[in-house]
Amino acid sequence: MKRRNFIKKATLAGAATVGVPYILPTGRLFASSGNPMAEHVVLVLFAGGVRQQESMLKRYLAESQGLDIEGNIMYNMLTGDTPELKIVYGVDTADGQPGGMPIDQILQTPLELQGTLFPEVRYSSGSTGHFAGLTTGVSGHYATTQGLQQRPLHPTIFEYLRRHSDAKATDVWFIGNGINNSTPLLNHSAYPGYGSQYGANFFAPNITFGQQGQDYLKGFKIFHPEEELDPIREMRAFLNHTYMEQGFGIPNLGNTDEEKDDIKAFIKSTFERLENNQVAFPPVVDNGDLSTVGFATEVMKWFKPKLTVINMSAVDSCHSSYTNYLASLHRGDHAIGHLWNYIQTQIPEMADNTAMIVMPEHGRNYNSNSITDQNDWFSFDHDADENSRRIFTMMVGPGIDSNLKVGGVGNPIGDASDVVPTIAEILGIKDNVMNAGLIQGNAMSLFDRI
Repeated sequence: MKRRNFIKKATLAGAATVGVPYILPTGRLFASSGNPMAEHVVLVLFAGGVRQQESMLKRYLAESQGLDIEGNIMYNMLTGDTPELKIVYGVDTADGQPGGMPIDQILQTPLELQGTLFPEVRYSSGSTGHFAGLTTGVSGHYATTQGLQQRPLHPTIFEYLRRHSDAKATDVWFIGNGINNSTPLLNHSAYPGYGSQYGANFFAPNITFGQQGQDYLKGFKIFHPEEELDPIREMRAFLNHTYMEQGFGIPNLGNTDEEKDDIKAFIKSTFERLENNQVAFPPVVDNGDLSTVGFATEVMKWFKPKLTVINMSAVDSCHSSYTNYLASLHRGDHAIGHLWNYIQTQIPEMADNTAMIVMPEHGRNYNSNSITDQNDWFSFDHDADENSRRIFTMMVGPGIDSNLKVGGVGNPIGDASDVVPTIAEILGIKDNVMNAGLIQGNAMSLFDRI
């Protein structure tokens, strides 16, 4: 039989994939409106619903389980002594005590002292659901009518940056920790005049480099279309997952040929680095958030993006396990410490020239639900009580005051929608964003709130 029409996985079926980046255009329509404070911004959506009591207030078990035990379990980000009793949030001890050994601190100086902390920010409108909260974080507009399987109704910070500056396609990345809850739809809106041509590369590294990626992408295998139709169909289903199969068209994002080749080279290189244990994972990697951050450092080292947004969600385990929530909160802090340290020490082009912002998409309820976990501790949901509207925002980097705390309990300052104009100010496009009039009416740069 004559062999013909070989199909390479490297073509990625027209880049119709949720695990591999979309293909985006380049181009500049409008000049930037100001001088950037930094050349790079990293936004971490510290997502999944974080209670103020265990994070900013460092209450540990004292305002959740009726136990008079306080302490700070986020010591890469925050100052304060760690808990002294009932340690369950670390890694297992040598004698098998679950979570009994806290993870070593990475940053000698917590980010609270390196940058500016808004400890009492408000999620001030609409539902405190995850997708709505994440949409607000990337668009600066409350998604009061936003549903799952629907793109943001207002332009995202990705689109503002691409349309109003000289950012090219591979300068802008949204790194998701998975493909559930419509996360792949957050890389651009459907708003007229913006949209897919200004969107971000979406990348779900735990899918690309997980088992499906190992099966269908690693090594850019060649399939024979007549003799190996089954693996071809499996690959196509993998690449089109959540788009074609949910009725969405594949966005026409159109990278240059050079950018396409660069993305392919990055994926191939990362598979090789993964096989040789060279990917820059945090020292402890035992959940999806930590591996996502590890792969994010690979993206940043390769592309040096102007804007990188990273989504995390493991703390959502609090619905059914408060113990696992504490562990995930501790690991999230570990990931942030690793991320900031890696940028400063391993990426010379971004060291001392990068601003990082960390913000949960919403909080969690003050009162528990009825579910108890392995330690008989009660769990917590997030159904729009006032406590679930309490979040924090932390920022660090060039031009950002160090050791500054703005607001506090009884004096909330800042709004969840502020992160978009804040990023815009750091990257020099604040006037463009504000003049577009498409963010929340009360949103403003955090620099203007200081």
